[in-house]
Amino acid sequence: MIQRKTSLSENVIAFCRFLRGHAFTVGVQEEALALEALGVISFEEKDNFKDALRTVLVKNVQNLQKFDRLFDDYWKELEKAIDSKIKDSEEAKLRKQTQQEATFNNLKSWINGKKSEEEQEIASYSVGESLTEKDFSTIPDDELEEVMQIIKEISKSLAISTNRRHLKTNKHKLFDLRNTIRKNLKTGGELIHILHKKPKKNRLKLVMLCDVSKSMDLYSAFLIQFIFAFQSVYRQIETFVFSNSLQRITHDLKNKTFQESMRELSHHVVGWSGGTQIGLSLQQFTDDFSMQLLDKQTIVLILSDGWDVGNVEILKESMQTIQQKSRKVIWLNPLAGNPKFSPNVQGMAAAMPFIDVFASAHNVQSLRQIGKFI
Repeated sequence: MIQRKTSLSENVIAFCRFLRGHAFTVGVQEEALALEALGVISFEEKDNFKDALRTVLVKNVQNLQKFDRLFDDYWKELEKAIDSKIKDSEEAKLRKQTQQEATFNNLKSWINGKKSEEEQEIASYSVGESLTEKDFSTIPDDELEEVMQIIKEISKSLAISTNRRHLKTNKHKLFDLRNTIRKNLKTGGELIHILHKKPKKNRLKLVMLCDVSKSMDLYSAFLIQFIFAFQSVYRQIETFVFSNSLQRITHDLKNKTFQESMRELSHHVVGWSGGTQIGLSLQQFTDDFSMQLLDKQTIVLILSDGWDVGNVEILKESMQTIQQKSRKVIWLNPLAGNPKFSPNVQGMAAAMPFIDVFASAHNVQSLRQIGKFI
């Protein structure tokens, strides 16, 4: 089978090997001459290209009689391979687009409390893939409820563990077993020193900013579910969403169910599922809220894919201000779950120097890891 190569030179080498398979005496020297010929002819003219290769690669009458037929066979077959590759690529792109549209429609139906009227086939993940490892953009309708419940449990557990930190103390009667044993190792295990602990006064504050622009459609609902559940347990938190502008939603997430909150937000937040101006939104945050909300006990968590159509300099300045005034800046990017991902889009590249922790947020498993960073 003739395989498509990525350059003309590779295809010429492959053609030489093809001729060797048909009893042509074509070695390394002939391959090198064939490649040199490419530099002195207009290979866009098929006849010139064919004549040049015939001159270099044909050594006897028998080969001359077969060359034209083999040349036509090889390059026609190659053209078919290229056309097939283009068609496969277009079909794959269409399948991916259809799959994402199905996922987004299922997500909207779920948020609005509706069951999908017909089954949507989504086949972009392997059969053996764990539910917690599936990319949020591929979650089918019949698994949305389960995924959201898992996210809710993870988020609440993380919030509780963040609140339940302790300090060593001798003033309170909360027995500290681990440190008591460690302290008495030198005495042969005899309990001479009794240590206690007390609940730590948790001064850690969180500010979460979630991108709800069009490019984040397939991830926003999952990430806001995470924020919603976290906020229900962790009180020292402020929550914002942004696209073309910033909106504070801390109070909008209280005293409602998640689905009620999502329906209201999607209708009332200006620019929801629109374009993205991350720099302008973060500048609005620094101008209006940084003095009030940021200090060295504050962790800022930004959830965004980094696609920005605004002023990059504004983004840099805003990120620099946020980093200088806060304890830590964590940026979670759903696209970072792809092994081939590189943060080279202009918005993400501009923000990177001012980020303390950069990680993914594309599936349930990646959300579990957030506890390491807070």
